Amino acid sequence: MSLRQARTTLFLLLLTPVAFAVNSAANEKNNEVDDTATTLTAADWPWWRGPHRNGDAVADQKPPLNWSEKENVIWKTPIPGRGHGSPILVGNRIFLLTAEHDRQVQSVICIHRKTGEQLWQTDLHQGDLNVKGNAKSTLANSTVACDGERVFATFLHDGAILTTALDLEGKQLWQTKITDYILHQGFGSSPTVYGPLVIVSADNKGTGAIAGLERTTGKIVWKQDRPKLPNYTSPIILTVAGKEQLFFSGCDLVTSFEPLTGKKNWEIKGSTEECVTSTVTDGELIYTSGGYPRNHLSAIHADGTGKVAWENGTRVYVPSMLMKAGYLYAVLDAGVATCWKSDTGVEQWKQRLEGTFTASPVLVGDQIFATNETGTTWVFKASPAGFEQVAENKLAEEVFATPTICHSRIYLRGANTIDGKRQESLYCLGSP
Repeated sequence: MSLRQARTTLFLLLLTPVAFAVNSAANEKNNEVDDTATTLTAADWPWWRGPHRNGDAVADQKPPLNWSEKENVIWKTPIPGRGHGSPILVGNRIFLLTAEHDRQVQSVICIHRKTGEQLWQTDLHQGDLNVKGNAKSTLANSTVACDGERVFATFLHDGAILTTALDLEGKQLWQTKITDYILHQGFGSSPTVYGPLVIVSADNKGTGAIAGLERTTGKIVWKQDRPKLPNYTSPIILTVAGKEQLFFSGCDLVTSFEPLTGKKNWEIKGSTEECVTSTVTDGELIYTSGGYPRNHLSAIHADGTGKVAWENGTRVYVPSMLMKAGYLYAVLDAGVATCWKSDTGVEQWKQRLEGTFTASPVLVGDQIFATNETGTTWVFKASPAGFEQVAENKLAEEVFATPTICHSRIYLRGANTIDGKRQESLYCLGSP
């Protein structure tokens, strides 16, 4: 069994007791998804950073390398309101969040994966849409998660963080308040699914918390208080040092939890006060980064010692990093692609791209797709030998959401100005 196959098998096992129908071979043949599928398969991208929680797409995909408004667009669907959350894909459905200030609602939208038709929109919160915070932020920054039966959405609303579960037809099943929330820059943490739980976080200047909720009822199973500091990272579960660990960085800490109980495995002083990026690993070390009040990138042993292997002052603040075959790749906020040797931190190369980056890069095989805020995507090789550009494409005037690359399609959320008004759209890109 290859390493990639082993990781995919682990991904399926982590979600027990959800039932799975792994029929990716048949789906790959037709490049379609069964309309009746309601279980997770290898053709799904069910939560933030994908099935492996690291931005690495499932193997054997062939997304397009070239696209524009007129080339390789399978469909384009207008999205009401504004949001920076990425789309997720389960069966023949796409789910994403949005906030409409004219209607004063925060919603979950479901789109048909094959046709781009909007299937339903469920409004979860009405009124009191606080527009304060960072100018780039929205009130729908999070990416939803799905266990194959339920869609989990987390919003900041009316001074609190609330997680809601919907069924696949958009009916609300439960809603749980996680904690009160004092707004600073915004809220952007995305939920993750593990076993019987959905795990959410809400660091802020008031009553910060990270919690595990029953997927079926919304009941809080465990909850850990956090320092009273603003922070924006999402909980990430990875297999490191021989066991599954829930990693969380920020508030001047790097912490490892047992994901089912919330018990701390270890915690060290490190990282920075405000972090955004999601943790990645090479199986022994984990890599965290922050950008306020200082720039910081670190490699930490996750065997319980918490020992720092190496660190530097690189500003990888918002876009999450990628790991490939012993090398760490990042696109800095300021538009510089960089590669380090993962065990030593020795820089292999760096290359200036263009513009500012908020979206995280996505790895497909040996190629990295990285999109800047003005809609230009660079495709380059994940190779320590040097920067090798494969393609460069422009689509939309504004892109903050990380593209989802799944089943040889690219799902890109972008915005254009039409008749003087900003209009978001979700693009499905692929070969005709």
